[in-house]
Amino acid sequence: MRQITLFGATGSVGQSAIDLIERDLDNYDVVALTGGRNISKLADDAKRLGADLAVTCYDECYAELKDLLSGTGIEVASGDAAIADAAARPVDWALSAIVGSAGLVPGLEALAHGTTLALANKESLVTAGPLLLGRAKAHGATILPVDSEHSAVFQALVGEHMAAVERVIITASGGAFRDWPLENLATATLAQASSHPNWDMGQRITIDSASMFNKAMELIETKEFFGIGHEMIEVLVHRESTIHAMVGFNDGALMAHVGPPDMRHAIGYALHWPERRALPVERLDFAKIGKLTFEAPDTQRYPALDLAHQVMETGGLSGAVFNAAKERALDGFIDGQIGFLDMANVVAETLNKMSSDQAITTGAITLDNVLETDKLARIHAAEAIAKLG
Repeated sequence: MRQITLFGATGSVGQSAIDLIERDLDNYDVVALTGGRNISKLADDAKRLGADLAVTCYDECYAELKDLLSGTGIEVASGDAAIADAAARPVDWALSAIVGSAGLVPGLEALAHGTTLALANKESLVTAGPLLLGRAKAHGATILPVDSEHSAVFQALVGEHMAAVERVIITASGGAFRDWPLENLATATLAQASSHPNWDMGQRITIDSASMFNKAMELIETKEFFGIGHEMIEVLVHRESTIHAMVGFNDGALMAHVGPPDMRHAIGYALHWPERRALPVERLDFAKIGKLTFEAPDTQRYPALDLAHQVMETGGLSGAVFNAAKERALDGFIDGQIGFLDMANVVAETLNKMSSDQAITTGAITLDNVLETDKLARIHAAEAIAKLG
């Protein structure tokens, strides 16, 4: 029986993972589940899965979770330290699906125990890729990508050598505003940005899709995870969201990963790896699909892509700056402090302000340095938001 832990269990990725695990629950021992404010969902999942421990990251939600799990024998805890403690409990497989930089510490803690880490937390590689990969190597742990694009690249590379790779193409739906006139983007509302044309995701990632900040993060992830130069990584807008990524080789061949827009595929691949098992996902009918379309992204519409290349060229701790500024700018948009297009302006201003600091461009990527950089970048991003407001 495999022991597993799910970080970010109540989010969309976590719920997709639970759907797969419940179908074969006799083969899994769920050690811990963590979540945010959806306490009823967290408690219900913990009971159904027979978890040993349920943790909410919010201390103010502890009493509610404790009450809902009273008499079940399930241990209850709260706070970031409790999530790190949960990650310290050895398991065979852990899903890192916490949204934001908060996912870095539990991921590092899990890897220290040789766990296979199924990584859906983009921020871990963006802010601290060398640190995360180094931790895995030092402890004989495995990191498996769960983002659909990186899972697709990973699968396309099975049996191949990285030396033969010429380019990697990751696809993007284009998000909610792909057909909007550019002049209308400045007045886009929160509700409009929170509706995705293809995928069923949480609000933050859906907004990041509309701005293509999610794809910018994935560009950086691709560089870090697969160890390739930023000039080898391309983005294509692919409206149908059926080809998730393509790998181009030195003989001119392209290997494309094709599948429905369902996160259970990437999660299931990581859950069963190195085997490939049957999954309850749609089987594509290409006769019904009819055609697949591709177009180059408009960097005026999606300035986040150029910012990602700036980060990859700069290196050092600039990924931590980029992510922290992006998270703070997204908070500002959700809270109504800034407009949709202002998010990219906030990130650009923060990057430009901090890139003159040699400690950012050449500093060692340690956990302390990443966390300190994150803190400073949020301060600078808040100042940029205040100017715009």
